[in-house]
Parts: sequence; structure tokens; C-alpha cells
Amino acid sequence: MDLSVADRVMGESLFTLLKFAVLPIAKVLVMCALGLLLASSSVNILPAPSRRQLSKLVFSLFLPCLIFTQLGKAVTVEKILEWWFIPVNVILASTFGCCLGYLVAFLVKPPPEFFNFTVIMIGIGNIGNIPLVIIGAICREKGNPFEHPDTCNTNGVAYISFGQWVGAVIVYTYVYSMLAPPVRPKELDGSNSTNGVMTGKAESASESTERNVAATSSEETSISVPLLVLDDVPPPRPQGWELVKAWLSHGRIRDIMQPPVVASFLALLFGCVPLLRSLIFTEHSFLYFLFDSLNILGGATVPCIMLVLGGNLVGGAGASKLGLRTTVAIVATRLLVTPIIGIATVLSAEKLGFLPVGNKVFKFVLLLQHTMPSSILAGAVTNLRGHAEKEASAILFYEHILAVLSMAGWLVLYINVLF
Repeated sequence: MDLSVADRVMGESLFTLLKFAVLPIAKVLVMCALGLLLASSSVNILPAPSRRQLSKLVFSLFLPCLIFTQLGKAVTVEKILEWWFIPVNVILASTFGCCLGYLVAFLVKPPPEFFNFTVIMIGIGNIGNIPLVIIGAICREKGNPFEHPDTCNTNGVAYISFGQWVGAVIVYTYVYSMLAPPVRPKELDGSNSTNGVMTGKAESASESTERNVAATSSEETSISVPLLVLDDVPPPRPQGWELVKAWLSHGRIRDIMQPPVVASFLALLFGCVPLLRSLIFTEHSFLYFLFDSLNILGGATVPCIMLVLGGNLVGGAGASKLGLRTTVAIVATRLLVTPIIGIATVLSAEKLGFLPVGNKVFKFVLLLQHTMPSSILAGAVTNLRGHAEKEASAILFYEHILAVLSMAGWLVLYINVLF
């Protein structure tokens, strides 16, 4: 009798474990399948131009609204001091991942123009979109292993948002420079040869123009004297607001200050200042209607992201020039090896006392930051730089297909062993 009860309890616990590990991935698959259906040629409600516009809408409106409402409501000055390890974990995940990417690239030897691309696709993970879906899917269940559904989802989204601004800075600085198109030697040789041909022509043309200028100048000096002599006066230096605008327009400051990053900073400001917090985030306050409106808009973030991601899979992997060995190495390393490094990092931080005691959602989000496929923003940077776009599409395609199995396995490990 005791054995049957023990077997029944073990069966129920195994079912509960599989439910919390597999159901989030199943929800992701259902939403992606609907996006794939809407983007198919038979339905064609969500073609490529519509997906691009929907992605811009999510990036510019829905995601900032979600970050502002969830992060601003949960954050305080005390919690910022308590959550300091979240951005540090993002930096560590990118650093260890890129070191691993260099090692894999040296061993696999991808085509030379894709060496940096291999490092980036292994080292930089998706710390925003997919973790939001995973947290939302797990926290909606009443018997989830973390907290009450409301506080679980609010805190989880706040933790993820608190790390997103660091990820955006990494993507638009380090990743942007790493994914620069390679300089082709043939183009350099061709340019040098053409420069050599043009030099002779330019010299002869310059000699003739100099003679003409000398003749005309001698005629002009005999007739009149120039009224104004121009000196090499340097332009005045910008001051005040002009200096600020010049600094903001320089480099990639605008690229770094994307709407989700700005929303994170505003959420930190409004959440940490008691007066602003009481005006917006307190129920029945004067501006609470603004919070409620933004919260409704933010609720559309996750469904739209999944529809776009599913719709992007309609074209398949594309024509990649990476080769099978490099593709397998990137996908396997990103999905199977980097989570092991993440487990070691998070457990070491916990033993050193860097993590809040007893906060399971906090620890789970840190682990998710090491478990996700390659960053979708890194794929967007390839389009921006005009280099390795097809290769990035292929890697993201294979990773998101295989991540269904890998993430289910890692979630089973996290929930069963670590919690």
C-alpha cells in the first residue's frame, strides 16, 4: 500500500515537473505555428512587409510599455541594490560565451569572413523576448514552483527588463563592431590599380588647370585687387545644448538609446522617486489611468513577438554559406554548452552570497539568460551592416527549432534539481 502511494506521488510529481517544463515550450510552439500559418502563401495575412511593420510596432511601442509598467512597478532603490547581479550576469554570460565562441571558431575554422560571426552567434544570447514568454507561461499556472502568479510574473518581467538595457548596449557597441563587413583584397587591388591609372590623368589635368589658373590670375591682378582675403579660420565650437546634440549624434549613441532602453531608464526613474511612483503606479492615484493604458498595450508584446517569429520561419533556413560543420558547432555550443557555464556561474554567485536568499524567480531568470538561443538583435545587426544576413537567418531558424527540445530539458533540470 505504501509502495502504491509512493508511486502515485512520484507519478504526480513527475507529471507536474513535465508540465512546468514542457508546457511553456508548447505554448511558444502554438503561437509560432499560428504565425507560420498566417504567413503561409495559402493564408498570406502576415507577409514579410507586415511582419516588419509589426516588429517595429512591438519594438517601438508594445515592448517599451511592458518594460515601463512591469519594471517601474516592481523596482525601488533598495531593490536596485539587491538586483545588482542581474546586469553583471548579462556581462558575464556575454564574456564567457564569446570566449567559448573564439575557442570553437579556432577549432572548427569557419570561412574567414564568418569568424567574428561565429563568435557572436555563440556568445550573445536572447535575454529579452523568449525569457518573457517562458516566465509568462510558467507564472500563469497557479501551482507554479515559484510564487503567486501575479507577483511571479511582475517580478520575473522586472528582472528580465533590468538586464535588457545592458544587453542592448552590448549589441549596439561590441556586436556592431564585430559584425563589420570584411575588406576584400581584390577590391583593394582593383582600387589601387584604378588609382594608378587615374593618377596620371589627374596629374596632367592638374598641370593644365594650373596653367589656366595662372593665366587668369595674372589677368585679374592686372585689372583689379581682391577686396577680401579669406583666412583659415576654424569653425566655432558648439556650446551648451548644441554640444549635447553633437555628442548624441556622434557614434552609435542613438542606436544604443533604443525605445526599450529608454523605457528601462524611465521605469527606474519613476520607480525610485517616491513622488513620481505615487502619481503613476499607485492604484486610484491621479495618473493611474496612464499606467493602466500602458499596461494594456504591453500585454500585446509576447503574442506579437511569437507571431512574427513563427512567420519568419516560413522561408526556411535560407542559402547559408557557413557550411554544415560550422552550423552544427554554433547551434550545439549555444544550446548545450553555454547553459552548463551558466549553471556554474549562477551557483558560484549563490555560494558567494551575491543572490537574494530564497528568491527562486531571481535565480531562474539568471539561468535563463545563459540558456536562450542566439540574440535576435544580433541578427538584426547583420541586416544593418549588410553582412551574413542569410547565415544569421539560418542559425536562428535551426536554433529556435531545436531549442524546443533543449530548453525543455534544461527547464526540467532547473526546476527538479536546482529548486
